[in-house]
Amino acid sequence: MTNKHDIYIKAAESAKIGIWESNLETNSVYWDSITKCILEVPEDFQPINGDGIKFYSPGENRERIVALIEKAISDGISFNDKFQITTAKNNIKYVECICRTELKNNKVIRLLGTFQDITKEQNLINELELNVKKFSSIFSSANDAIIIIDYSTGIITDCNSRAYELTGYKSSELLGIHNSKLFPIEKRIEIRLFLANNKDKDNYFVNETFIKTNLGAIIPVEVASGKKFIVGNRTFLVCFFRDISERKNVEDNLNMLSLVASETSDAIIIANPEGETVWANNAFLKLTGFSLNEIIGKKPRAFLNGPETDLQTISNINDALHFKKNIKTTILNYNKQKEKFWYESSTTPVFDNLGNCTKFICVGRDVTVAKEKELELRRILDVTNDQNDKLFNFAHIVSHNIRSHASNLSMILDVMESADDTDEKLSYIEMFKEGTDKLSETIEYLNEIITIQKNTNIDKKHICLKDEIEKVKMALSQSIVESCIEITHSIPDNLVVSVIPAYLDSILLNLFTNAIKYKSTKRKATLEIGYEINEHYTIISFKDNGLGINLNKNGHKLFGMYKTFHGNDDARGIGLFITKNQLEAMKGKIEVESEEGVGSTFKIHLNEK
Repeated sequence: MTNKHDIYIKAAESAKIGIWESNLETNSVYWDSITKCILEVPEDFQPINGDGIKFYSPGENRERIVALIEKAISDGISFNDKFQITTAKNNIKYVECICRTELKNNKVIRLLGTFQDITKEQNLINELELNVKKFSSIFSSANDAIIIIDYSTGIITDCNSRAYELTGYKSSELLGIHNSKLFPIEKRIEIRLFLANNKDKDNYFVNETFIKTNLGAIIPVEVASGKKFIVGNRTFLVCFFRDISERKNVEDNLNMLSLVASETSDAIIIANPEGETVWANNAFLKLTGFSLNEIIGKKPRAFLNGPETDLQTISNINDALHFKKNIKTTILNYNKQKEKFWYESSTTPVFDNLGNCTKFICVGRDVTVAKEKELELRRILDVTNDQNDKLFNFAHIVSHNIRSHASNLSMILDVMESADDTDEKLSYIEMFKEGTDKLSETIEYLNEIITIQKNTNIDKKHICLKDEIEKVKMALSQSIVESCIEITHSIPDNLVVSVIPAYLDSILLNLFTNAIKYKSTKRKATLEIGYEINEHYTIISFKDNGLGINLNKNGHKLFGMYKTFHGNDDARGIGLFITKNQLEAMKGKIEVESEEGVGSTFKIHLNEK
């Protein structure tokens, strides 16, 4: 080894560059310590021809080094290339291998070269290449248009494909032009300030502006600042542009709808999926008297419903909310001043793209006037129906009973006229008298009923109910004793009812005598008199354990005239009819609960509030 060669070896060792040699004439191989260190073989390792190839990673690397070595040996062509190897300790490394050929008589007799570990550098290069690929992928496939601007000149230096789509420019047209050409004239100062701010602060911020396309269309965009970078003394700004046309259209429509919803005369309230109020328009606030702050976060039921609100309607609304269904209702609500109003509304659930309910929108209106007219019409209809029923009874009496009596009397007179014998004629006088009595009785009932219905304006008086009950018991004492009926009551001394005294007396007599007449022979008769007071009436109940009535069969004609149900000889079917008329004349009413073979409970409602 010459002195010059020694210097080279030492320099190579200092640079951690290995030296290798393959003598084709002697078939010997030489690896210096650096080469062995790179390959991670022992210092005393003695390589033979072909050992080096084994360290090159199988596949492309090994095939490439083999081809280059063969080319060097056969054609004397040197090479300089980079490879991946697997060391003796199975570590992956990257090396740069330089091979020079030595010729003798045009024949390669020796290969020699260097072997350098470039793993760190190659890893850096690999990482850099990966980052470049990532950046290129993001840059080219981003949904936003990305434009890079040289701040010093304002020239667009690069952009992605989305920028061409957004602006309508071709790549040859967009690159190299001044960025201001992308914006309407009135927006250029605004953009200039945006870019200056981007350069000075280097913070992420977003503005809305407009882009003017190559065809002159104006598109609303959102422009965001990217990370700036500096090359040499030039600053490049990265800007992201997003087309927000669709969003702006939606916002415009929402603003328009919000304005309509806010100013419409319909009362609108919006609730979250839990039914809690999130918004209401002015019409709703005016209708209910509440402020928005007073109802936000509350369920409408909590501040609208009151004592007369229909519970079934509330249940229907709750079911619709639970199952996220549409519902239309008319419900009696209360405003902040506890004044009633009828609210007709339609509630609709709103769903997102995933089918989740996001809110409920309820649109309604005050229909109090219409509802009150409807209720008044219904009341008039009920009165009309009731009057029709009464007219039917009168028609029945007139057409049947009175006509029967009249026909009967006419027949008796005909017989009397045709009879020759005076005694025979006199024998018909008693029959004639009986007929006139029945006609008189029928007319008397008619007169009584007409009197009751005409006397609805008679002033009522305050009567101690307990005293009246005792009077009736005294009047019927003989019947009570004979029937062995046990009559009890829980009427307090101070319970006063507002009634027409004669009517109350008649009503009590009817209900007492009914309990006596229709007692069951299978058990000791009882009559329990109780009471209750609600916000509308004082209710007096008469509960007996008598024969009872089949209401399914006879309920519809229970209070009709001449309706009897048990075949008693003394039953005329007039008592309950008169009782009902007397109660209605006092603005009260009567109800009955009865079971055949068990007994009946009549409830009379007095003291209407």
